[in-house]
Amino acid sequence: MLERRGFPIEMIYVPAKRLKTLEPDKVTALAEDILTNGQTTPIRLRTDGQRFILMEGLHRLEAMRALGEQSIDGYLVGSRLH
Repeated sequence: MLERRGFPIEMIYVPAKRLKTLEPDKVTALAEDILTNGQTTPIRLRTDGQRFILMEGLHRLEAMRALGEQSIDGYLVGSRLH
C-alpha cells in the first residue's frame, strides 16, 4: 500500500514532455480550489536517487507552487517496467 507523505516542491523535477501539457487556466482553478478545500488528491512521484520525478499531478504541483507552498502531498511509486 502506498504511503501518502509530503515532498519538497523544490526537489521535484518535471520532464519537458509533461510540461508541454500545462494549462494555466486549470492551474488557476485548482489553486482556488486548494485554498478552499486543501489538497485532496496526492501527486505521484518516482525517484532517480537524487530528486523526485513527477509522474502524475502537474496541475496540482503548479497550483501549489503558485500558492507559495513549500511541500506537496504525494505517493512515491516505482518506475514502470516496459
